[in-house]
Amino acid sequence: MIRKAKLSDIKYIYKLILHFSKTGEVIPRSLSELYEHVRDFFVYQDKDLVVAACALQICWEDLAEIRSLVVSEEYQNKGIGLALVKACLQEAKELEIPRVFVLTRVPVFFEKVGFVRTNKSELPYKVWSDCVRCPKFPDCDEVPMIKEIF
Repeated sequence: MIRKAKLSDIKYIYKLILHFSKTGEVIPRSLSELYEHVRDFFVYQDKDLVVAACALQICWEDLAEIRSLVVSEEYQNKGIGLALVKACLQEAKELEIPRVFVLTRVPVFFEKVGFVRTNKSELPYKVWSDCVRCPKFPDCDEVPMIKEIF
């Protein structure tokens, strides 16, 4: 079941992000940052356990980012990640945000829902503020992609 995250989900989201940040798949996030952004997150819950999460963070009046997409290994390849991304895109549409971007190492996944590759220079400089926390900085291997909602 996909739903908006609650404060009680943060410890699970934190563990998922911590796990995948160790493999370099996502940027680490502190607990305080997750609590501050709890309203950005959707989660996938199986019984009483949160096994996947994804956030839609608003950057500006016309731009948002999909970030921190994490799916527990045993739940991967079941469409959960895709469903979470679609939930974020639906929320962007409801909020009337015309463009959503993602920085990813798996562009094929995001192409499935209409994202197209773009140049980093097309994104505002503020977008790159998280990059300094990435273990791969400054040798970024992420692909910037964007989707026009309207």
